Amino acid sequence: MKLLRVGTAGAERPALLAEDGTLRDLSEVVPDIDSALLADAHGLDRVRAAAADPGSLPELDPAGLRTGAPLTRIGKIICIGLNYHDHAKETGAAIPAEPILFFKAPDTVVGPEDTVLVPRRSVKTDWEVELAVVIGRTARYLDSAEEGLAHVAGYAVAHDVSEREFQTERGGTWDKGKNCETFNPLGPWFVTADEIADPQALPMKLWVNGELKQDGTTAEQIFPVGEVVRYLSQFMTLYPGDIINTGTPAGVAMGQPDPKPYLRAGDVVELEIEGLGRQRQVFKDA
Repeated sequence: MKLLRVGTAGAERPALLAEDGTLRDLSEVVPDIDSALLADAHGLDRVRAAAADPGSLPELDPAGLRTGAPLTRIGKIICIGLNYHDHAKETGAAIPAEPILFFKAPDTVVGPEDTVLVPRRSVKTDWEVELAVVIGRTARYLDSAEEGLAHVAGYAVAHDVSEREFQTERGGTWDKGKNCETFNPLGPWFVTADEIADPQALPMKLWVNGELKQDGTTAEQIFPVGEVVRYLSQFMTLYPGDIINTGTPAGVAMGQPDPKPYLRAGDVVELEIEGLGRQRQVFKDA
């Protein structure tokens, strides 16, 4: 299923993108698409039953209708740094022996076509297309990557916007270069795991002002999705509605020759992952 949330910011309603391409209102089926829905053992089953007969659901006109982030009341966002062989190579970094972790606050999440703000005093705002993993079952001390995959509810496109000077040149951890407002566009859809046959075989692309910058695949991941979930469960409990941003392939601004083409107000970034949809953001000054 392709689930989404549509409407003005803060007043979105749950919706289904049906197989015939129509947009269907899920408001009478579930209150929202959120951690409570995923924690409910029968929550997605109710949605799936409704999706089997989309004609029974009110049709929505998508014209002029904003798409919000496909998930709300997110618990935590855990991010994996340097998780692609080609990205590590382009930045001159050694292949990590274990996953590199940092966090993004849930309030960085915006819709897939919402404006993204370039922070004040920013000189190195960068782009990163990423596969977001949505946790569907509580995970503690998992024993295998297969168990890890079994705890995944679905997937989405994430844009891990980053300010590299804040991240790497201002001391401390990476987090202050990752948590600026609007720095995690998510969506357009939450695609349930049963629709993604292999999360390690997803082409992903990103364009800046129409120029292709990233053209990669999740096959390049150093630590694949199931292993990442297993690994994280050794250090923290993962709950339904938690999100894992699993890293980005080569082609970020930081890896380009000087002068590096960092983002400025007026730039337009578009990104997509096969089967998970497409995003478009216009950047403006904060």
